[in-house]
Amino acid sequence: MNLIGIGIDVVEVSRIKSSLDEFGEKFLTRIFTEAERDYCQDQKRPELHLAARFAAKEAIAKAFGTGIGKEVGWLDMEIKRRTSGEPEVRLSGAAAAFAASRGVKQVMVSLTHAKRYAAANAVIMGE
Repeated sequence: MNLIGIGIDVVEVSRIKSSLDEFGEKFLTRIFTEAERDYCQDQKRPELHLAARFAAKEAIAKAFGTGIGKEVGWLDMEIKRRTSGEPEVRLSGAAAAFAASRGVKQVMVSLTHAKRYAAANAVIMGE
């Protein structure tokens, strides 16, 4: 396999909290899948987990070299949690089609968060 791209992003947790407070459900449904919302809202500090997933989606889009837009949309990327705790990426819609056209075989992410910041990096491997 070959490296297709890498990406990284850092998000201030307060920025996500602000968006939640100001836009509520409209913000959540625009950025996060139902499964992501359910998982994060079950956590003690949902904004930490939402911020990490926001950063992961930005990092993935950077790794693709597209940014968030036509080829890779917010809801076309889902950050799931394996039973081991390891994050897993599921692509759908336009992002899945774009990934297939680029020969993508694997998208990996790593997430982290602290009191004020969340960060993620993404590595995309392909043929």
